[in-house]
Formats: sequence, structure tokens, C-alpha cells
Amino acid sequence: MSSAYYEKLGVSKNASDDEIKKAYRKLALQHHPDRNKGDAQAEAKFKEISEAYAVLSDKEKRKQYDTFGESGFHQRYSTDDIFRGADFSSIFSEFGMGGGGFEHLFGGMFGGGNPRRSGGGGGFQQQRSMKGQDVDYTLQIGFEEAYRGSQRQVDFQLSNGSRQSLRVKIPAGMKEGGKLRVPGKGAASPHGGEPGDLFVQVQIASHSLFTREADDLYGSLPLKISEALLGATKEVQTLEGEKKVKVPAGVKAGTKIRLKGLGFPKVGKGEEKGDFYAVVELALPSSLTLEQQAAIQHLHNVGL
Repeated sequence: MSSAYYEKLGVSKNASDDEIKKAYRKLALQHHPDRNKGDAQAEAKFKEISEAYAVLSDKEKRKQYDTFGESGFHQRYSTDDIFRGADFSSIFSEFGMGGGGFEHLFGGMFGGGNPRRSGGGGGFQQQRSMKGQDVDYTLQIGFEEAYRGSQRQVDFQLSNGSRQSLRVKIPAGMKEGGKLRVPGKGAASPHGGEPGDLFVQVQIASHSLFTREADDLYGSLPLKISEALLGATKEVQTLEGEKKVKVPAGVKAGTKIRLKGLGFPKVGKGEEKGDFYAVVELALPSSLTLEQQAAIQHLHNVGL
């Protein structure tokens, strides 16, 4: 929960409406520009406490401020929004100022606008325009699409019922759960600010032959017993086709043989890629011929 506005008025976060009004009245009397002619610091302080009071004296704005904090609140409320509907007249009348004096005061400080008007006038410039709502969209793509990159059509509906259709570019090397931001394709702002953004969250289908860890790829390399014992040169399937792998003699099941640069592209790192690992598996036959049984028995007899 943000506390800056509370601190500016010198009240607790649990302060009542009366306590907030009383605190502002006291500070406003102290820092009022008419009582501090030519004092820029007093005028700046008066602006700060007036903004704090405009927010904390309004139940809905105060709730939003407590919920979203300083940064989140100002993403939703412009200066116009903050002062819109705020009633200072009952306080300033105590300073001997009527409605005209009130408008003169804020008109001079903020450029001619009247905080009480719902239209906002030309006075409070929209320093923090309320942005439109962002839209989340989940897109499922194939494993090899994530590897090579692609373009996909996405169709979605905004909160006002209108439908949007556009193409998004999926970069090569896209990760599971990664998000693509499309600026300005979310909902329109209710207060004339910038529209929200579209966030496309990517889900990637599994592959029948390969698994992925970060930017590295893993595939199986089945070996016969003789190939594992004697060594061999084998073909292994990768996403770039079949590649030759040299298997050392005496290799064990689970050994990973690295093929550099045949993994997933590393997003944002140019031509850099992860690696491919061929994982050794022993391909044991489910049945043996008589000749094979004899050979295995011989191996057993010689200690293998």
C-alpha cells in the first residue's frame, strides 16, 4: 500500500474523512499562495497537498490508490482525473475566497482549469493519461515453429465486443510461456489516453523425438551392444536433418554426445544457438536367434 499522499497530509492510512479534511485545511492555510506571495516552495507544497487531498477525500480514488499504490494509481488516473469532482470550495471559503477566488487560484497555478468541472477544461494537462486495458491471448504453436520462427494469425475480442485480427511474428527460439507484446492493440482508453497492449502468451507443443531444456535439444541415440562396446559412427536425427556422430568404444547408457550449435536459436543473440545432445540408449533385442545366443554366451564366458 502506498503512503506518499498520507505522508504529505501528515495522517495515517486509517485516517477518517474528517481527519483528512482537517489536516488539509491546516496545511492549505499555511501554504496558501495568497499568504506566501512569490514563494515558489510554498506554491509547490500547496500543489502537492491539494493533489493528495483530491485523492484521499474521494472514496473511489482513495480505494484505487490503496489498492494499486503510487505507480499503479498514476497509470490509471491523469491529473485531470485526480482533480475531477474534487470540492475545495467549502475549505477555501474559510479563507475569505468565494467561487471566483477558488477558480482564480487554481487557474493561475495549473493553467486555467477548474478541478470541480467534470470536463477537465484546458487547465490540467494530461500528464499521466489513463491507458486502456491490456489484453492477454494464449497461442499454441508447434515445436518446430518455435525452433524456426513463424507468423501466426490471432483473432480476439475486446471488452467492448469488437473483434480484432492481426498477424504476430514468432521469433526463432521462442520459449514455452514466453510473451509477445503488440503495442496499442489492446482496449481503447476510456479517457482518451493510449490504448492498451496485446500480450500473446505462447504455448509450445511437445515433439515425438526431441525434448528441450533452455536452448538445448536432446534426442535419443539407440546403440546395439556391439556398437556400445566397440564404438561406431552413427546417424542421429536433429531438427536440421541427420548428422553423423562418432561413438567412443565402451560408451555407457545415458552418455550425452554433444553436437555444438544444433540446438534452439537464442532469442536476441544473433546467430547464436544452443547445442544438441545425443543421449545414448542401449537397444536390447526382445528375442535372440540361436546364433546370437551363442555369441552372448561366449561373451559371458570370457567375462563380458
